[in-house]
Amino acid sequence: MTAHDAPEDDGVHLLVPLKPLHLAKTRLLADRAPDGHIELVAAMALDTVTAARRAPGVSGVVVVSSDPVLTGELTAIGVEVLPDVPGAGLNAALRHGDALLRSRGVRRLGALQADLPALRPAELGAVLDAAGTDRSFCPDLPGAGTTLLLAEPRLPLDPRFGADSAAEHARSGAKTLLGPWESVRRDVDTTADLAAAAALGLGPRSARQLG
Repeated sequence: MTAHDAPEDDGVHLLVPLKPLHLAKTRLLADRAPDGHIELVAAMALDTVTAARRAPGVSGVVVVSSDPVLTGELTAIGVEVLPDVPGAGLNAALRHGDALLRSRGVRRLGALQADLPALRPAELGAVLDAAGTDRSFCPDLPGAGTTLLLAEPRLPLDPRFGADSAAEHARSGAKTLLGPWESVRRDVDTTADLAAAAALGLGPRSARQLG
């Protein structure tokens, strides 16, 4: 389902920003052989998006990316991809997607990171329930980063991703969401993160890449 389908509903439309594959997850690449890196990053993103689309309370998932490989694979499974026209980093990509979806009448928006290969739809749904209609964010397990940011209905997303984004989102007035939702907080930046995500249970594409 895309944002065109139900612009007046009360569900959340999630924006997932994705760098070009050759630029993504450089810290993970530093710990692993380069063979298969691009394929693994793509698999993690596809598993994240697929799980998010199945989560209760999610009305649609839209990806912001100009990577041609990802665009083709996502389009093939029915996911709308917006070109990253600003090409100016994560927050600019999210502001671009936010403005476009709001112009279509979407009421509630969120931003979800693309490196959650163990994401469980039920856990994401539980986070959305806990958020209610508040501006909220879910920190990653180390606590400094942000895996999910939710705007209040009809208000801009105001993304502040980057160094210490959890603190930045808290300073912006967002409610911190903490609970038994490890798959929502387990992002993957290093090989240790990847091993921890594998222990939770990876999505099928990521699992095949690690074979």
